[in-house]
Amino acid sequence: MCYSAEVQEDYRWYIRTFGAKISIVDFVHLYTARLADPKIRIAKAMVAAFAQPKTADERAIKALIDEYDASQTAKLEQELFKQKKRLADAERALKTRATKKAQDDQRIATNKITWARGKLDDLRRTSLKDKDSRIFPGWYAPVMVMEGGERVLKPMRYQCRPQGKPAFYDTKYPGTYNARRDNLEGFWKSQFGHTHGIMVVNAFYENVSRHKVEQRELAPGEKEENVVLEFKPRPRQDMLVACLWSHWKGKVGEPDLLSFAAITDEPPAEIAAAGHDRCIIPIKPENADAWLKPQASDLAAMNAILDDRQRPYYEHRMAA
Repeated sequence: MCYSAEVQEDYRWYIRTFGAKISIVDFVHLYTARLADPKIRIAKAMVAAFAQPKTADERAIKALIDEYDASQTAKLEQELFKQKKRLADAERALKTRATKKAQDDQRIATNKITWARGKLDDLRRTSLKDKDSRIFPGWYAPVMVMEGGERVLKPMRYQCRPQGKPAFYDTKYPGTYNARRDNLEGFWKSQFGHTHGIMVVNAFYENVSRHKVEQRELAPGEKEENVVLEFKPRPRQDMLVACLWSHWKGKVGEPDLLSFAAITDEPPAEIAAAGHDRCIIPIKPENADAWLKPQASDLAAMNAILDDRQRPYYEHRMAA
């Protein structure tokens, strides 16, 4: 399972590299929806792409981003004020008598002050870091699709909800951010051969058991411990990861949802040796258009593209 990935987030890169068009209406819809639902997660790098708008549409998106940032800043500053007061009250109480409540309040307030300051710093920071391009299940990322014979970039949630399925599939099947290749003609039959996309990735992250990474058996009485590994292709490259996507439409009053899943397959030897059993599929650039224009009547051709993949060597390290 590709539980997290470092993604190319700047839509201008897709315009320059692929001649793709940006689906402005979908980006406006996403940033508008985030104002009403702050739980919608968007990587900082995807937001930063609109920092210097040049068109009226880009300025409209920038205004939505600024409104959201202002509301989040206000909430964090209120929380910071609340916790500073809590800390001051606890420290005054401790000067008189060391009670458990005062000690707990001091500890909790200190931790929450650190958290709020970190969030504010991240919100105000303009220089990007690698972590700003990283997505997790449920986060939104740019996905390239084909519409009307043109490459189009759309923001989609990284956890696919297939059209026709109820919204509770998100919780019933939480692993639908990945589509197993051996199930493409089963669970994913309505997407495979119909709605294909590409996510551009330059690193991905996996949860692995420590003893598997160290290529050993668990010691007697030892509990299994999870670690996160970062995998990067060598030579360094942007990988065109094969994806499936869906435009979900529900009942009246339910918002539409664009969402996608990355296709995974058996891992190459170096990933298996590191203790993980799946890997995303980077297709070759020359196969990109054929992948984005699938023929449901010729799934063999689609499988041939997945077989004729790029095969870089994946180096790994413990993720920070």
